[in-house]
Amino acid sequence: MTNIKIGLLFTASYLLGGIPTGYIIGRLKGIDIRQHGSGNPGTANVYRTLGKGPGILTFIADFLKGFIPAMIAMHYFYAEGAAEFSKGHWWIPVTAGALAIAGHIWTVFLSFHGGKGVATAAGVFMALLPVPTAGAVVVFALAVAITHHISVGSMSASVALPILCLFLTDAPQRPFTLLALAVCGLIFYTHIANIRRILKGAELSFKHKGTDGPGEKK
Repeated sequence: MTNIKIGLLFTASYLLGGIPTGYIIGRLKGIDIRQHGSGNPGTANVYRTLGKGPGILTFIADFLKGFIPAMIAMHYFYAEGAAEFSKGHWWIPVTAGALAIAGHIWTVFLSFHGGKGVATAAGVFMALLPVPTAGAVVVFALAVAITHHISVGSMSASVALPILCLFLTDAPQRPFTLLALAVCGLIFYTHIANIRRILKGAELSFKHKGTDGPGEKK
């Protein structure tokens, strides 16, 4: 394993994570998604603004942006329980996954203003910790079904994931649990505007059609 290969992995992770899927799909439909609905180029706003098909396509692409680099890191750069930092250590898949998520949220392709990181984080953790992640997906689905708010489902799943990791992982996977905890905090940060709207009773349902003007983006 060489530093050059690791550097290429990390660079590719950030750039792949940064591909602005929702923005591209919006442009193909003749609109700038940032000027519609909530103004966010993520799955929820694409779903509300452009419909089910584009929303699902956005989610799948954003999910793969996290899954692919994390899976490559797990398969080629990681050996469970490896003690030597430079040879298969946990820091490589953790960093690759974190960079993919960061690339999505702070994409270089849109002046560092991207999505909220949920779908890409789901892809990362499906590669790193598939069993706890599947449990978090169930929590997401239940929360959305009860509240009709994708934001509530996203935040609920982000809380559930590190908790599930504590019960469903062993010692070599603990660093992945720490990443899950850090990402939970990041998801809440990217949903500050949603939390404000929830407290005001003004949060949009996932069934709600987007408005012509952008809402709060942060």
